[in-house]
Amino acid sequence: MTVEEPSVPATASRWRRIAADVTPLRESRDYGRWWFGYSVSFTGTQLTQFAIPLQVYVLTKSSFDVGLVGLVVLVPLVTMGLFGGAIADAVDRRRLTLMTSCALMVLSVVLTVQAALGSHRLWPLYLIAGVQGAFSAIDSSARGAILPRLVRRELLPAANALGQLGFNTGLSLGPLLGGLFVSTLGFAWAYGFDTVSFVAVLYAVWRLPPMPPEGGGSRAGFASVLEGLRFLGPRKNLLMTFLVDINAMVFGMPRALFPAIAADWFHGGAGTVGLLAAAPPIGALLGAATSGWAGQVRRQGLAVLVSVAVWGGSIGLFGFTRSLWLALLLLAIAGAADMVSAIFRNTILQVSTPDALRGRLQGVFIVVVTGGPRLGDVEAGSVAAAFGSQVSVVSGGLACVAGVALLATMFPTFAKYDATDPAP
Repeated sequence: MTVEEPSVPATASRWRRIAADVTPLRESRDYGRWWFGYSVSFTGTQLTQFAIPLQVYVLTKSSFDVGLVGLVVLVPLVTMGLFGGAIADAVDRRRLTLMTSCALMVLSVVLTVQAALGSHRLWPLYLIAGVQGAFSAIDSSARGAILPRLVRRELLPAANALGQLGFNTGLSLGPLLGGLFVSTLGFAWAYGFDTVSFVAVLYAVWRLPPMPPEGGGSRAGFASVLEGLRFLGPRKNLLMTFLVDINAMVFGMPRALFPAIAADWFHGGAGTVGLLAAAPPIGALLGAATSGWAGQVRRQGLAVLVSVAVWGGSIGLFGFTRSLWLALLLLAIAGAADMVSAIFRNTILQVSTPDALRGRLQGVFIVVVTGGPRLGDVEAGSVAAAFGSQVSVVSGGLACVAGVALLATMFPTFAKYDATDPAP
């Protein structure tokens, strides 16, 4: 007599295909410590990223002044993103990340002190935000170049999905904790949490082996930056990973308007700002937690295009709602779409770039990923100042959808990109 197998294993198998693939954590202790350390530290960083614009708004009641935070950060981000990538291709990347993490920790201490002293000056906030942008760009270039050395190539989609899980946990918890700390204990506690969180990443990086560039590296300088840009230029699929994200972040990123939207649309305070800021990463977090399918996707370029279009459409619809819960749902859908885009853009970049150039290409990536939202802050704040918040949000979402359609037409090979036979 044959006994049928119970259905539990089949259910578990289906869940494993859906749930995030944790194989990189099982295979590499270095990656596990690195992933956990940066996840904790990034959560602290998001408290600071939440608190600085909110402190500016509390002092000025101006969305334009909040948008200027993005403009102040943009120049050092672009400059040090490019030159920081060249540095990361010239020195031991482990040592470089230790130095940048220590510098960022000191800046968080300064923010904590100014908040504890009750400072009402704007210029220290702008200055510190700009210096943070410079060090963060260098740190991110080196960190992005390290990741492909910690896991097998076949596990890069899974490692990037796990990275998005940690990244969006920080993006979710950061604004929520920031709103809680600021509304109950004050800005100094938000900045202080960030200071302490650097301990986790410093320990994780300290435990890594030396990470010099393969082949001995190249001398950092303007010529090195140009070499990286020349590598990128003719590789259309690789170039598209940057262009589609610039389009999404510049036109479809209304975060500079969240303080005003919370007050004017939903009649809320710091807690409501925190909910709005946390909704996209919460959606991305849920998406990353169910990303087991990502490793099976072959048409990764097409997946990026569709996800960016969903992002823009969700942001456009967000501009029409005055229900807080519907607004949070639309922002969460946008965040989940952005997570899909990020997984495959990262994977295409890492597969298509040799190790000796990864720092410089990661530098360009950081300029786009972090500089794009800052330009978006300026664009959103400027349009809102001239025409109102709703026009700024809706027009930005529509421009994002139109932009991705135009880019897909200009670079048709991107939609055909095949992960099993990648062509840069």
